[in-house]
This record gives sequence, C-alpha cells and structure tokens, in this order.
Amino acid sequence: MKKRRQAKIFELISSNDIETQEELQELLIQHGFEVTQATISRDIKELRLVKELSSTGKYYYSTGKRNYENTQRRAGGIFNESIISINYAMNTVVIKCFAGMANAVCAAIDSMELEAVLGSIAGDDTIFILCANENTAMNFTYSLRKMLNA
Repeated sequence: MKKRRQAKIFELISSNDIETQEELQELLIQHGFEVTQATISRDIKELRLVKELSSTGKYYYSTGKRNYENTQRRAGGIFNESIISINYAMNTVVIKCFAGMANAVCAAIDSMELEAVLGSIAGDDTIFILCANENTAMNFTYSLRKMLNA
C-alpha cells in the first residue's frame, strides 16, 4: 500500500502544482487513499520531495529534478552572454567563456542533468566536459552551438 501511495504521489506532483500537504491529501483521498497529514509528511520526507518556485511565483512540491526544456530555455541567456566558442577533441568538449563566466555556464550545464555529460570542470574562462565517446562529444557540441544560434 505504501509503495502504491508513494507512486501516486509522484504521479500527482508531476501532473499538478501542489502547494500544500492538505492539497496532496485531498487528491490522494480522491484517488482512494485514506491518509493522514502525518503520513503525507512522512512520505514527503522519505521521497525527498522539495518545494520549487513556479513561474507564477508560488511554491509547489517537486522531485527536485529539473525539467530539461525549462532549464535549457533559461540557460540560453547565460550561454549567449558568456560563451565565446565550443569545440571538442575526442571525448572532451571545451567551452571558452568570457573571463569569470565559466562557473555560471558550467552550473547551468550541470543542472540539465544530461546523460551525455559524465563530468565537468570549470576554471575562470574555460570549461572541460567529459563525454562517454567522441560521437557523444560531437553531438553535445552541436547541440550547444544550436542553443547559441537560436
């Protein structure tokens, strides 16, 4: 029962902007789960749910995983303002930035949680991104370049 309820919680928070435990409790009851506020509180803690700020300025429950498309859209601005060049050699992507901007660009890339990125290191004006192979590095490079030109 607990696993089914927690799976339903994931489903509900991914399809609804739920701001309070009471809202979540009401939705669970509507779906046939008799739960108390204390149970919901424990589930939220066990599932490691967090509250994120929505575009409307309200906080809602989330898994904390960032939405790739939204992150990409937001990152486009920092990319356009900061990146000078993007190249790859073998399985490593090298991004040259204006002085002092590499950490911000690297943080934006890391927040996208891309499978192509195995790891990243940022200096003051240069970022090294390790990819699994040369083909992945090439595709990642072209994707970043497209974001700059969009």
